[in-house]
This record gives sequence, C-alpha cells and structure tokens, in this order.
Amino acid sequence: MLTLIYAADRRLVTLLQPQRSANEPLSRQAATRSPQKLPKGIRFAHGIPVRDPNPAPSLPRRGGPPQRARIRGVKQIVVVASGKGGVGKSTVAANLALALAHTSPLGRAPRVGLLDLDIFGPSVPKLMGLEGAGEPALSDRNKLLPMQNHGVATMSIGYLLPAGDTPVAWRGLMVQKAVQQLLFDVEWAEGGDELDVLVIDMPPGTGDVQLSLGQLVVVDGAVIVSTPQDVALIDARKGVVMFNKVNVPIIGLLLNMSHFICGSCDAPHELFGSADKFVRAAHELGLDVLGKVPLVTSVSDGGDAGRPVMVQSEATGEPVREVMRGVGEKVWKWLLARPHENHGVRG
Repeated sequence: MLTLIYAADRRLVTLLQPQRSANEPLSRQAATRSPQKLPKGIRFAHGIPVRDPNPAPSLPRRGGPPQRARIRGVKQIVVVASGKGGVGKSTVAANLALALAHTSPLGRAPRVGLLDLDIFGPSVPKLMGLEGAGEPALSDRNKLLPMQNHGVATMSIGYLLPAGDTPVAWRGLMVQKAVQQLLFDVEWAEGGDELDVLVIDMPPGTGDVQLSLGQLVVVDGAVIVSTPQDVALIDARKGVVMFNKVNVPIIGLLLNMSHFICGSCDAPHELFGSADKFVRAAHELGLDVLGKVPLVTSVSDGGDAGRPVMVQSEATGEPVREVMRGVGEKVWKWLLARPHENHGVRG
C-alpha cells in the first residue's frame, strides 16, 4: 500500500508498507512487520498526519461553515471548471493563464499563477513542460515554492507524486487535506511580489474539491468550459448551479473544440455538433459566451510537448490564440470591474 504523508517540514514522504495476505493473523502481521523510521516531527491522530505550524482550515462536522478567505500572496482568483471530463478544461486553463499574461491592461507585465487542483489526474506538469522537474523547493516559511515556466508560476500535486504510473488511490479525507495544502501552503508571493491573478484548474464534476474551494476561498470568477454535445452541456449546467450555490460568480461559458477548419476547403466543420445548442444554453443560464475555440492539431501537439498554443508561433494555432486573447481581455475586464473586498487571508 502506498501512502503519501505530509511531514512537519512540509515535504511529502513516501512510506511503503508491506502487504499481508487476507488469511494472515493480525498478531503475526504486527510481529513480522519491519519497523518504519519516520522523519522527526511527525505525529498521528487515528492514522492521519497532524502538523502543528500554520494549520490549514478544516471543514467542521457541525456548526456553521468556515469563513472564506483570500490566499496569501494572491490578489484575484479565476477558476476554470467543467461538469464533465474530456472537454479540454486543463488545456484551456493553461492557455488562459498565458493569455492573461499577454493581455494585461495593468501597464506592466502581470504576475500570473496556475494551480492544478485535479488530484487524481494532474495535467499541468505535462502541459507546462515541467514533467519530471522534481519536487518543489521550500521557502523560508516552509512553504512550497511554485515551479516556473513560460513566465507562469505553477503548482500541482503531480510535482509531489512518484514518477511513473502510480495512481492516487485516496479517500475523500486525504483528498481534502491535499487540496487545503495546495491552496494554503504555497509561497505564491516569492520575493514579496503578489500574483495579480491565479488561475485554478479544477477537476471535473461537482464533488469534494469544488465544495472545499467554494467554502474556504474567495473566488473572483469562474470560467465554465464545455463542448457542444448535449451530454457535456447537461453537466456544464450542473456546474453552474453548484457554483451559484457556493456563491462563486461565473464570468461566462467557453465553447471548446467548437469547429474544425479544413485546410483544403477553408470551411468550418462542427464535428461535435452545432454551436447553437451551446449558445442557447448560455442564454438560458443568463451567461455570456466568452469565446468559441476551434479544434486544431497544434493545441494537442503543443500540450504533449509542454508548449501551450499561446507560446507557439505556428500559423495553424493563430485562430486559437486569437480567441484566447479575446477571452483573456474579457476576464481582465471582469476582474478590474469587481470591488476588492477585504476577507482576510490564509496561508
């Protein structure tokens, strides 16, 4: 059994525990198990690691919900979400972070971050060309330092997991702890300069991670990604309803893989169905359509190579870059128009 334990020095330590057969008595198992040497400072409560310094907020079993707060070192937060997996949400999140860096109205180069909250299927290390980069370093405050590439600061559980095909086989409690640590134990303001905006790549669905984020963190806006099929739009609607329930404002809907432009005929082909259904769904939900991203091979090829389309120069990717620059401008306009209320900070 592979268990990842978060130590007092804030490093993830891999503990390999020998397995026993189903018929082996517990007394014999305890007698034959080789002793484990744990790093100094780890304590346990009912098998769950407990750390004393700067504890992350926990969701109470009873009583009112915890007070939402901003993440230390981050001015504003945008989440990229979808109800269903496989719609290109992570690719959109990576390119949106780069689009925000390229379309800043601040009169200077903005500081942009990208946080991967998909615990079971982290994609940011691959998409941002940081696969195999090793574990993040620690700051003076024992916080994880983001990994940098393409001018964007990134953090993902993928940086902390063993290399290879080892799955994350965790129950809900461990997932919630990992999410809280990724939210509040990262040193985004390295050198004292805060992030202007943090883009959070959410996992698909409407489960623990989405609820934890909505209850713990002040989110300035959400971008909902979908494809034109009814099966994707049904779950996108559920995502919109869930964010409304946890008081996360929605910036708008983004249609991904909207159409394919044939190189020989220059005609758009709606491979996954008509975009009219998507536009109609946005109208019924009272939300803006932020853009319609075409399907081009340079997007997937660039993602596999760790070079998102926003940092490419190939002409085939220009239609996507044009759409994403427009989305970035709309997101900046949304963020700058929102009042910045003081909710306190954690981290």
